[in-house]
Amino acid sequence: MDASTIGIYAFGFVILLLALRVPIAFVLAGVATVGTFLVYATRGGNWMPERAINPTSSMVVNSFFELIHSYDLSMIPLFVALGNIAYHAGITTRIYDAANVWLRRMPGGVGVASVMGCAGFSAISGSSIACASTMGRICVPEMLRLGYNPRLATGSVAAGGTLGSLIPPSVLFILYGIFTETSISKLFLAGILPGLLTLAGYVAVIMWWASRDPAAAPIDPTPMPKGARLRAAISAWPAMLLFAVIIGGIYGGIFTATEAAAISVVLTTLIGFAQRTLNLSTMWIAVRESLVQTSAIFLIAACAKIFVSFVALTGSASAVSQWVAGMELSHITLMLAIVVLYLLLGMFLDPIGIIVLTLPFVIPMIDNMGMDLIWFGVIVVKLLEIGLITPPVGLNVFVIGSVVGRGIKVDEIFMGVLRFLAMDMVVLALLVIFPIISTLLPNGL
Repeated sequence: MDASTIGIYAFGFVILLLALRVPIAFVLAGVATVGTFLVYATRGGNWMPERAINPTSSMVVNSFFELIHSYDLSMIPLFVALGNIAYHAGITTRIYDAANVWLRRMPGGVGVASVMGCAGFSAISGSSIACASTMGRICVPEMLRLGYNPRLATGSVAAGGTLGSLIPPSVLFILYGIFTETSISKLFLAGILPGLLTLAGYVAVIMWWASRDPAAAPIDPTPMPKGARLRAAISAWPAMLLFAVIIGGIYGGIFTATEAAAISVVLTTLIGFAQRTLNLSTMWIAVRESLVQTSAIFLIAACAKIFVSFVALTGSASAVSQWVAGMELSHITLMLAIVVLYLLLGMFLDPIGIIVLTLPFVIPMIDNMGMDLIWFGVIVVKLLEIGLITPPVGLNVFVIGSVVGRGIKVDEIFMGVLRFLAMDMVVLALLVIFPIISTLLPNGL
């Protein structure tokens, strides 16, 4: 059995183990280690396991070491810490509070405020799951109290939570940039317009829903205290400042994405202590949560790096790329096939698992076609964003389900996200047909 065949069989075995719910880090590292051992042990057509021990252990250790010591990877703990510290300091929810005060007297206003709050949370935390969990606890009970249709209340927050994948900073963009060796700063900038386009689409869905069925989104009759709007707008300044530091600093060339993350962490901590919304106890909780989340991401990424090295050793990615090239597919046909692949995987796997599993095979095809890797990164992250609310395993849907409890079934939440999924497909089509939406800002650097 030649090396490329071993690689292809290994990929199928990975899919099988993931379908059986084996943790992805163990699957990637385990299959890659065994596969590498087989490649070296069978090289030359003879079974000689003793000669495979040293090169296999060397590949595993070196791949793990290279990834963990990657400078770009240092952004992940910084941005994770930024999101946790900002949450415990009460900064991430103030955009929702401000939007809620300004919009709650319009049809569907609280739903629109919830989506905008998710966008604001995403602009700081970079985590879709954290966004859905946090905003779900705040927004869904408020909408249900006002008499909102449960499908609208839960669906809007489940969909809004996915904005954490696209609006920078994004952990998925960081991982994509590391594995494809593309500029993470440019990826962040490329996600801004698609993220805002998605946000506008979600707002349009809520307003259309409220106009078609006013009973689904009642207007809050409570009178607004004098000066409430001004106070709410002013209270959101820390979140706006952090977003300006991250995006303005990167776009203006003042500092790199890693430096932006470090500066924002320090700035958030100072604001939290200055406003007395943060103390040593809550700071320790934020640091502890950041350590746990970062460790999980690092473990998956490091094991994925081992798998990528194994794929490169077997040459299976090149074989698949050459096979696809021999089919002489057009750009549109290839993109359609990739979209279908990611949508199918999104139904069953988590976003990080999909991105580390598919990139070694997909990127060579995109390179051969001469497509822009920055634009393709936006498409990939958008597809992963869609997967977060796609049945039967939409992670954000189950997060919202755990937040609201048994009062609303998961099936109801999935029904609520269908309209938002339809809008996502429209946005995806626009991003594929008009690459300038993604490339306009990064090309301006």
